Amino acid sequence: MSLALDHVVIAVADLAAAVADYRALGFTVQIGGRHPGRTSHNALVVFEDGAYLELIAWEAPGPAERWYNEHARHGDGYMDFALLPEDTAAVVGAARSRGLDLAGPVDGGRVRPDGRELRWQTARPSTFDLPFLCGDVSPRDWRVPAGQVRRHANGVTGIATVMVAVRDLEASAARYRALLAEGGGVDGQRVEAPVATPATGLHTAAVRLGASTILLAQPLAEGDPASSSAARIVRSRLEQRGEGPCAMTLATAGAPRGVVLDLRLAHGAVIET
Repeated sequence: MSLALDHVVIAVADLAAAVADYRALGFTVQIGGRHPGRTSHNALVVFEDGAYLELIAWEAPGPAERWYNEHARHGDGYMDFALLPEDTAAVVGAARSRGLDLAGPVDGGRVRPDGRELRWQTARPSTFDLPFLCGDVSPRDWRVPAGQVRRHANGVTGIATVMVAVRDLEASAARYRALLAEGGGVDGQRVEAPVATPATGLHTAAVRLGASTILLAQPLAEGDPASSSAARIVRSRLEQRGEGPCAMTLATAGAPRGVVLDLRLAHGAVIET
């Protein structure tokens, strides 16, 4: 049962402002719609590789929602990320049999501006170093549109890497192995052995999901050098928000590499091409 990177969630206070800012960064942004039974609405930045960014905001307080409460405490920035299962219930059952704590599947959906209602199922882990699962019930292209919406003036074609700040690299790597499959993954999916890179001040482990990589990153022990910007980003995430996504590298075609997008326009999301 293979899993692919589905989307990365960026929470914002003002959806219209975020849409304008991401368009100013060269992205094509499509309005997503509203979530029935919730106060949130969203917009999408969809890439050629099928993954997308979700810009999410709230039109009214939603104190029953974890994302709303996290945004109220910490402001704009990375909130969460999701993997796409072929069969949500089957992936949940298999992961539970390997000892992973997952809640779900739970039904969810969204109503697009054209009135079409989308349906999906989610399953969520008990720790925030892991992604949640988001599996389509209605046709996927209802939720993730194709065509010109996937073409971007800045040349971005997909999500290459999502960096996730973790407190215990070995424990997080073990949870990812339980999610993918005991002892490794399928269809080229695998969790690589952790490595220490003192020059960056990080221990890391790469989770390979086809063309995308989830990079688990733990700071070296206190007192060790943390000279790299990546180490500072990881430490900041852990100190301010706890475990979770903290940076992203986007794949490009015919565009400059190594460009860090304006943090203000990206609404607190560290994004590099």
